[in-house]
Amino acid sequence: MITKEELVAFEMDIAEVFATGVIRAPVHLRAGREEMLIKIFKDHHIGDDDYVFGFWDSHELALLKGVPPQELKQAILDGKSISLCFPQYKVLCSGIVGSLMGAAAGVAWALKHQQQKGRAFLFCGDMSSETGIFHEAVKYVTNFDLPAVFIVCDNGVSVMTDTRAAWGSSDPWFKGTKYESKIIYFKYTNGYPHSGLGKLIKF
Repeated sequence: MITKEELVAFEMDIAEVFATGVIRAPVHLRAGREEMLIKIFKDHHIGDDDYVFGFWDSHELALLKGVPPQELKQAILDGKSISLCFPQYKVLCSGIVGSLMGAAAGVAWALKHQQQKGRAFLFCGDMSSETGIFHEAVKYVTNFDLPAVFIVCDNGVSVMTDTRAAWGSSDPWFKGTKYESKIIYFKYTNGYPHSGLGKLIKF
């Protein structure tokens, strides 16, 4: 499996390239959650039969799922950083909040009822877990015991809005509920701004 150091180096490389103005599209970089993501992939033995769903910050997920670094980098250079899709590796991402939560539940339903191998793993942020579709998808896979896991990566902010202020609570809504059985939750501090590098990049 790819190492923490390799994940860090890849993001640093993309950051340097983005700073030159070569990538003519949004890029969302992440730092600080490498060890936890590696642990999740290892502990859950996420492999070839499993589907990984992510959103606009999925470089690390693609690498951990087995997408070759050069193939991933080319997709980012082509402007697809926030919508990375590699069907052959079962990696599907979108830049639209909440757009894949129902899809992940649907894939999990199909895997179970068609008696196929594999599970659906959906990674999202703390504020994305506040959306109605997240609640509906988690409720569905819990009630029907579908092979799906939702991973909530909490960096404490929604773009620049403090998550706790928006929640009105220090804990996510699912804390202490039965839905926790389908959710992995962890906190981290992102070493990059929500999007880009925090400065104007001229194309």
